[in-house]
Amino acid sequence: MLKTQNLERINKLLLRLLSFLTFLFLILNFGFDLRPELLPIAQLAYSVSIIALALGFAFHLLIRYSKLTTTRILMKAIVITLLIIGAGLRLQIWDLGIQRTIVNIELKHFFINLLVSLIFLVEVSKWSLSVSKLRVNPPQVFILSFVIAILIGTGLLSLPNATYNGISVVDALFTATSAVCVTGLIVLDTSSDFTLIGQIIIMILFQIGGLGMMTFASFFGFFFKGSYSLQNQLFIQDYINEEKIGAIYFTLIKIIFFTLIVESIAGVLIFHFTDPTLFDSNADRIFFSIFHAISAFCNAGFSTLSDGLYETGFRTAYNMHLVIAFTIILGGIGFPVVLSYYNYLRHVVIGTKKMITGEEPYRHAPRVVNINTKIIVNTTIILLIVGFISFLISEKDSTLFGLSTYGKIVTAFFGSVTPRTAGFNTVDMSALALPTVLIYLILMWIGASPGSTGGGLKTSTFAVAVLNAFSIAKGKRRVEVYNRVLTNVTVRKAFAVILLSFLVIGTGVFLVTLFNPQLALIDVAFEVFSAFSTVGLSLGITAELSISSKLVISVIMLLGRVGTLTFMMTLVTKPITQRYKYPEESVYIT
Repeated sequence: MLKTQNLERINKLLLRLLSFLTFLFLILNFGFDLRPELLPIAQLAYSVSIIALALGFAFHLLIRYSKLTTTRILMKAIVITLLIIGAGLRLQIWDLGIQRTIVNIELKHFFINLLVSLIFLVEVSKWSLSVSKLRVNPPQVFILSFVIAILIGTGLLSLPNATYNGISVVDALFTATSAVCVTGLIVLDTSSDFTLIGQIIIMILFQIGGLGMMTFASFFGFFFKGSYSLQNQLFIQDYINEEKIGAIYFTLIKIIFFTLIVESIAGVLIFHFTDPTLFDSNADRIFFSIFHAISAFCNAGFSTLSDGLYETGFRTAYNMHLVIAFTIILGGIGFPVVLSYYNYLRHVVIGTKKMITGEEPYRHAPRVVNINTKIIVNTTIILLIVGFISFLISEKDSTLFGLSTYGKIVTAFFGSVTPRTAGFNTVDMSALALPTVLIYLILMWIGASPGSTGGGLKTSTFAVAVLNAFSIAKGKRRVEVYNRVLTNVTVRKAFAVILLSFLVIGTGVFLVTLFNPQLALIDVAFEVFSAFSTVGLSLGITAELSISSKLVISVIMLLGRVGTLTFMMTLVTKPITQRYKYPEESVYIT
């Protein structure tokens, strides 16, 4: 028994080392422009490492065969078979006769590379499940996961084959931070400066950053490991806002599948509404659709077009703009809201079915759509309406001038959606009227909703602050909404988040103007607001920033994504519970 356990530990360690080594050889082969004499050696090393990985899985299957379910045995066997086939194709032992390519990689090699990447991700995810054993709290792990993703992204974007003309470490760090924090601010043109490999790396980074590193790691780790410890469940519970500990895995599945469904539908619609003559090939059109669907849902704002959606030929694709706008809204409204409405609809459908079939004469409707959901949805609708009307009025003689009625409506609607952490532009940003810029600052500051792919202050925080102000004005001692009283903790948190946001933004504006005194204050303020709320809109100064300013903006993007209050929680230790309290005293505030 002890011998078997030791073998399992050795095999587990071996599999992680082999997956890491194989992934490194994959990067070596495709990330570097190797000299002709080194290329065959690197390719052989990659093929041999794939065979070693297959043997590692075979050994794992052998020693754990009696403990595995039939499904997992089948999965392991399929992985081993695919690895052997892939290694054989690379070593030219056999040939399937397939000549087609995907992203400039032969189809027969593309899928083995994808499998190697997935195995690496799975092994990292399994390892991440042991993070709960460390003496760190959830906020620290949450921030650390983003920092690690940023550092990995910086390394990948620094690969010679990721860019056409090379990239500095600071620019790679800035771009990786912008992608992982789903901001969209760029110092290099995503279209012309990054190769296809570089664009794919950016796309993967903002997909992971949008959902959160821990969401991915938890899902893949559990799916392939097959179980969570109680520590893991308690640890992950904080990240996905799940009240029931037993429903964690199913909530993760819902989040992942909802993401895939929305992005898939958005990708198909974007493909349908784009002009095929604007692309060199059908493959380019497909990649464009996938890239923008993921970027929209993750509220990333990255585009493969030099001028964004304002690019000639795309600026009048109004149906495509609507698809992207609604995808942004779905990504920015938050997973708790989506799950809340999913549960409500499920309850209605099942209840109606039972009433029709006579299984149940009456079905009580529980409070599935809670206060949090109502506040977020209503605040989002109000902000969209206010933004739409404001844009329509302030831009009628500027960016909306000369457009058709339908074009004006769609552009104004898009203009009310995108500053709420998305960052796409369908108009010339430098031509915006000053009132519109000021409106954008407010909308950017408010941002998306909690538990979403976006950043900013958050709609619920803004709503609670407004409700608190009205309650004080009315002389009420409590904040009441929808026949409920908000807790003092909620009100205090809202005030703390607002205060910290002003401190971060104010400090950011001061430092950037200090390091780049030649830039206009309104441009700098817009840039900092955009960075903090992970929006990605800019008035055109990002590329002009000094190295120091780029680092400042990078830190602000990270703080905006993880949350200023979350960051504070990692620095401040919890006080010891005291059995007494001091007498109350009032401070004059007018």
